[in-house]
Amino acid sequence: MASEGGAGSRGARGVATLATLLVLVALLCQWTGTELRARMAGIGEALWPAYAALLRSEPTPPGPPPSEPAAAEPTAKAAEGGDDDDLLDDLLEDVEGAKSEADVARERHEAELRAHAAAVKAYDDAIARRTATVRAFAAVDLALGEVVTWLGDHLRHLFILLLGIGGVIATAGRHHIALRPIRGRRADQVAQGASLLANLLLLASVVAQHQLRIAAGTDAAELGITALWVAAFGAMALVNLAHLRRPLADAGPREAGGLGGALLAAPLYATMAILAGVYFVAVEGYVAGLAVYLEKLLQNVQLYLQVGLYVWVGMILGRTRLAPRLFAALRPWRLPPELLAIVVVLAAAIPTAYSGASGIFVIAAGGLIFRELIAAGARPGLALASTAMSGSMGVVLSPCLLVVIIAYLSKGVSSDQLFEWGRLVFLLSALLFVAVVLATRSGPLRPAPERGAGATSLAALRGLLPHALIFAGVLGLAYVALDVGLDVNSAAYLLPLALLPILAFDRRAVARAPGGGGGGGEGAQGRPPGEMTAFAATAEASVHIGALLLLMALSAGLGGVIERADVVALVPAAFASPLAAMAVLMVVLVVIGMVMDPYGAVILVQATLAGIASASGIDPVHFWMVVLVAFELGYLTPPVALNHLLARQVIGDDPALESGALPGSWWRRHERYALPIAVMATTLLLVAFGPLLVGGG
Repeated sequence: MASEGGAGSRGARGVATLATLLVLVALLCQWTGTELRARMAGIGEALWPAYAALLRSEPTPPGPPPSEPAAAEPTAKAAEGGDDDDLLDDLLEDVEGAKSEADVARERHEAELRAHAAAVKAYDDAIARRTATVRAFAAVDLALGEVVTWLGDHLRHLFILLLGIGGVIATAGRHHIALRPIRGRRADQVAQGASLLANLLLLASVVAQHQLRIAAGTDAAELGITALWVAAFGAMALVNLAHLRRPLADAGPREAGGLGGALLAAPLYATMAILAGVYFVAVEGYVAGLAVYLEKLLQNVQLYLQVGLYVWVGMILGRTRLAPRLFAALRPWRLPPELLAIVVVLAAAIPTAYSGASGIFVIAAGGLIFRELIAAGARPGLALASTAMSGSMGVVLSPCLLVVIIAYLSKGVSSDQLFEWGRLVFLLSALLFVAVVLATRSGPLRPAPERGAGATSLAALRGLLPHALIFAGVLGLAYVALDVGLDVNSAAYLLPLALLPILAFDRRAVARAPGGGGGGGEGAQGRPPGEMTAFAATAEASVHIGALLLLMALSAGLGGVIERADVVALVPAAFASPLAAMAVLMVVLVVIGMVMDPYGAVILVQATLAGIASASGIDPVHFWMVVLVAFELGYLTPPVALNHLLARQVIGDDPALESGALPGSWWRRHERYALPIAVMATTLLLVAFGPLLVGGG
């Protein structure tokens, strides 16, 4: 892919990277501050009972004591004339009434005096208990609360900033996710024209929604959100115009391909935006439709912010010496490439379960996995296949956030039930992966360890001891200071907090090593110390964050079109046979997995297909496990094959890695697609129909 040059371009990229870094750090501060403030409240209550109610804020002094009640006024009857007996009776009644009112007033006054005295005593006690230590503790608590509250109120703004800055960087570098990379003038013109049209449609939709708000009198509260959307799409459109003025030059026959190939170079987000935008404008006459679904994205803004954090984690990890030293510990044993691929793919299931989606893990660690497999002698097809499906098996394991969301959306389905099934599905897919890899191996499976392999491995593992201590130290500090552990809710925030000091340690160690270089396998992928920084990791992450978040945002818009066009009405509301229902739903789910991000797809499936499955006699837990496996198959299946596109995003564009350019048999040429499809399609068939055939569905 092309990149922009020049000092001005580098300066602008540096500013954009700094802005991205500030947004990511703000997210860490918001989470850390929230957890720290909760911890401080607990500490305050333990040290000073009633801290939150009485001591956190400066007590308000009570007002002056209540004044004496006014004397009772003479009654009207006492001043009127009449019979003596009647007058005497009236006077007696008035005297009794006046005494009754006076008693009530006196009792009320006495109660007010007691309440005032109690308030004065409570105030005096609070003042006495608010020592200098308490006041200092409370000042920090309240100041932290103000910062955390402000950041929490602006998470939506931070998300749009993250998407917008990353989107501009990806647009400027021509790094958006597409079915084919941009090669040559024609492909570049098509890609930039499609992106320009998409950005203008998005811009028009946001403006139209703003006008609707003005008409309804509710525009003030969302003015900042609107301004950020306009700035993001407007800036990307300007970059598209600049690229159209200066498109890439053709470098050979491959780059000068036909129009069909050029159309495949259009970014997927642009294709989705055009399809959804044309539907809303031409079919419904609702220009604001795209903006409505962008706002729905903001309802789950923390999920998408975590996507950005996980991508950042992957780029930081790629600059540490963690993975190189782990592979250095394996390298002396000279494992056959197939065995190494099995180890890597199965081990990748654990971090995938924390990241919550396979695509996120591929972006975060795919480049690292591919490079290490190639270095170990793996075939390009096997390395590409393993990279693309490195996150596909872990989405069913605890504590995957996607499974937690499913349990939240579905009535009568618990996360424990889903994770119990998920362990079985993981074992099934792992066994199938092992079977297919071994059945298609190209050589013997016997390792050929070099002399002293054990000592060499131990030396590499000893080199990881400082990393393990730093990681454990950060987790221990988080547990003590914040009372949190590494789980699905905290992983996106704790992992960067743990990896940043590891990166700093490795940078210092590499800089102090002889030559001050990366040292090949012992360094961070051979990088010099200057590239082993949080800033450099953010510069790389910002491209992938922008491309991935834009794709997720517009897949939500495309999902809205599917929902509003009532495409699901083409499927019967119920089937007479669960087997027939499963066959149809399975195909539909795979297609949805091809075009939508997992979070948006789960919401769409819950609103449309889950009811059909239930009405057809399919157990909800069984149905949702089929959904997860079908999505993963969709992410690995052409023509879209999203996980393969994400893998190419981090591996880079190398025509020699394309299926048609690989040597060998049909399987070898197409192994990057054939292996994942064979594994996940077989898994899907067994998961979908196995329980129904044995009567357990």
